[in-house]
Amino acid sequence: MGAITLNAVEKWFGDVQVIKGVDLEIGDGEFVIFVGPSGCGKSTLLRMIGGLEETSRGKILIDGGDVTDHPPAKRGLTMVFQSYALYPHMSVAENMGFSLKTAGAPKAEIEAKVNEAARVLKLGPFLERRPKDLSGGQRQRVAIGRSIVRDPTAFLFDEPLSNLDAALRVEMRYEIAKLHQTLSTTMIYVTHDQVEAMTLADRIVVLEAGKIAQIGSPKELYEKPGNLFVAQFIGSPKMNVLPCTTSDGRFHLEGGRGGEYALGAPAAHIGVRPEHIAIGAAGEGACDGVVDVVEYLGADTYLIIDAGPLGQVTVRVSSEIGHQPGERVGLVFDPKWQLFFSADGLAVTQ
Repeated sequence: MGAITLNAVEKWFGDVQVIKGVDLEIGDGEFVIFVGPSGCGKSTLLRMIGGLEETSRGKILIDGGDVTDHPPAKRGLTMVFQSYALYPHMSVAENMGFSLKTAGAPKAEIEAKVNEAARVLKLGPFLERRPKDLSGGQRQRVAIGRSIVRDPTAFLFDEPLSNLDAALRVEMRYEIAKLHQTLSTTMIYVTHDQVEAMTLADRIVVLEAGKIAQIGSPKELYEKPGNLFVAQFIGSPKMNVLPCTTSDGRFHLEGGRGGEYALGAPAAHIGVRPEHIAIGAAGEGACDGVVDVVEYLGADTYLIIDAGPLGQVTVRVSSEIGHQPGERVGLVFDPKWQLFFSADGLAVTQ
């Protein structure tokens, strides 16, 4: 079992409140990722769950039991940090089994658990090596294996892949996803990486200034953000957000033409993701702009378009379509994927 509940938890450092009354239910076996900008409190919240930071107010429950005042060793959790923290003089097998050895576990039990963790993480051929003889990805797998042998109630990951290069990050994302499928153990993961959050999580918790801005599946947050902060934080490149006004069943853009608007409440912003904008001839669509920069990425190309008083607009197009800087184009928004936000930044819905 690994259900974790946060009831109005707060964290104060002196007179500064960094976690501001967070309520959260994490189901047994769920993979939840905390994301948010630097300083939003995501690592602090994770450390509070693990017992490495004291909870100033509120309660933390694990499988219904109050562990708010319990030390880390009494919570049945294990943490994996971005720093591997391996003992350089020990072999991979010794590093993985060290916590069991210090707890007095029988040698046969340690060996069995280490071998099973090595099988899951494909570390069998490296058990006799020292950490200096391993790649960064292999060292991170050893750090994860050290946690697996303890058979924890839940895994807590604090930006575990941030020290790896791009290729190893892709490899380790796959390893962690397969690990969750294999173990079906609750995992809470902190990252600032959009791709990690979108590809790994069952649910994403978006934090802003110590509060939860929105919780949902990657698809829900991407397609139906509840506010401007989430709309622009989730997704890379970020959503285009343009100022607008609404009246008489239309939205209006400064220096542009706008389009139909069927929602009841007025809106002050329209949001459209880069892949939901088509390029037309000047005079077509919601507004015009001039191609400023062309970013070729292989299968896709991103056009950075100067839309005058509306600012820059990013458009995703197929690389087979050629556009040149200085070209004047029309921007055609897909009505199905237009999102509108009020003056206070909340999503406008029916």
